[in-house]
Amino acid sequence: MTTLHLRVGFMPLVDCALLVLAKDEGFAEAEGLHLELIREVSWSNLRDKLNVRLFDAAHMLGPAAIAATLGIGGVKAPMAAPMALNRDGAAITLSLRRFEDLSRLAEGDLADTGVSARALAAMVARRKASGLPPLTFAAVFGFSTHIYLLCEWLAKGGLKLGEDVRFEVVPPPQTVEALASGRIDGFCAGAPWNSAAVAAGVGALVLAGIDLRRNCHDKVLAWRADDVQRRPAAVAKLGAAILKASTWACNPENFARMAQHLSGPERLALPAPLIERILHGGLIQGAGRPPRTVERFIRFDREALRPDPDDADWVLAGMEHAGQIVPTPQMREIARGVFLSAAFEGIAPAELKMPKN
Repeated sequence: MTTLHLRVGFMPLVDCALLVLAKDEGFAEAEGLHLELIREVSWSNLRDKLNVRLFDAAHMLGPAAIAATLGIGGVKAPMAAPMALNRDGAAITLSLRRFEDLSRLAEGDLADTGVSARALAAMVARRKASGLPPLTFAAVFGFSTHIYLLCEWLAKGGLKLGEDVRFEVVPPPQTVEALASGRIDGFCAGAPWNSAAVAAGVGALVLAGIDLRRNCHDKVLAWRADDVQRRPAAVAKLGAAILKASTWACNPENFARMAQHLSGPERLALPAPLIERILHGGLIQGAGRPPRTVERFIRFDREALRPDPDDADWVLAGMEHAGQIVPTPQMREIARGVFLSAAFEGIAPAELKMPKN
């Protein structure tokens, strides 16, 4: 069997796990693939290298794939996602100082997203009345699930991102340093960077993404749209390897080994115990609070990997709410076409059964 070499870009996040496992546990090799994984420093780099074919495929923010396909954000690069890579896994973290301010202003349990959002609104109002600069929140890219989750949270307090609260893009691995330096007051990102900020003693987790939206769309396996048509064997082989990795990743007995794979210097470069805790749904909250356990905090099961065109509707609604687009029927049709549910069914034969949820 001829071995096919694929270069796949990824960002250092727990949700790149299935690509890492496909390589490290031999699932890609069993499909006749030599999988070369390349760690990137920003989502824009990853998008651009996929567009010019420096990568064959990429770990990609679903909203970034839609934005590139629509040609908004300065780059037009039609993409297609024959499978997703996860659901959920995000959280919102504040600096310790801002979390203390939030706690003092909260009227009720901060675990209630409405209570925390109203406390934030009170903080924003006090800072404005005192002549202090607005708070600055970050997300990992200009078009990401994390921005739209931030917007949903802020809206519960009557706030708008970019108006009442400044917005900045900070790539995931830089969020902890940005929080520690005071450059930002809080951020929304995927695991493990919220836990890393808490472990470093510079942040406190306010809420998990699932508190706002359960089974939230997140990362996809993106290809250039023309390559999905031009290279069906490559798409199918990589997809089959990822599905086998998914079966393996859904077994809690494998979490310790999975965390070891992810912890390496060319992967996440973080301690394996921190990553393993996240895989078990354990979230360290900081600010003297006990750890929190969230069942299936990040999903890697087969249903989580099915690309759903309905997710594109939520993404477009998020883009509209964030003031990024004025959606049109044509835009909706193009966006829904990024998520290739039919292609996933072709990759996922019946014999590749996933564990029951």
